[in-house]
Amino acid sequence: MTGRLLAVCVSGPRPIRLPRVGDSTSGIDKRPVPGRVAVHPLGLDGDVQVNQKFHGGEGQALYAYAQEDADWWAAELDRALPAGRFGENLRTSGLDLTGAVLGERWRIGDVLVEVTAPRTPCAKLRAHWGVPRLIKRFTEHGASGAYLRVLETGDLGAGDPVEVERPGHGITVGLAFRAFTTERHRLHELAAARGALPERNRPKVDAALAERSGASA
Repeated sequence: MTGRLLAVCVSGPRPIRLPRVGDSTSGIDKRPVPGRVAVHPLGLDGDVQVNQKFHGGEGQALYAYAQEDADWWAAELDRALPAGRFGENLRTSGLDLTGAVLGERWRIGDVLVEVTAPRTPCAKLRAHWGVPRLIKRFTEHGASGAYLRVLETGDLGAGDPVEVERPGHGITVGLAFRAFTTERHRLHELAAARGALPERNRPKVDAALAERSGASA
């Protein structure tokens, strides 16, 4: 399976106003940059991850969103959603990110990354877009995009092919998104992909497995 990288996006911290919260600094406002961009173990050169408790770190070094899903939202909201508007680092085409398998690997340029988890929507995305009920609508639609772990550093740029190597367990980003949000009773189904998940997500799966084991004892 091969897709293509349409844009590489970075940001510095920019102030964003959160309703009922006040001023908050966020790196969600990302913009495409030209040329080749260096990738290090924790993300892109020149990018800022302000709150690494929820966005960033080893298991969420990069965030990818598909042009096909952006097109759906653009039609739904009747507005342009250029690359970076979802807070993504990588805008792709030709890849079904909801159907991506946790642990699948992408070769982009000389960089190797691994799909780790879905992105769950937060108040900063809603504030950035200014769309009422966006978190609920985003969750209902379920096209979350995919977080990525950097396995091999290097550089990448718009136009690079994305070559995919997929494991056989079949646990998708879409399934993980539902398990972490609206269908928590399915968390145990992520067990075979536990090693691919960001470390912060693994205790949720472990707890679900322990609960299920205790119930069947």
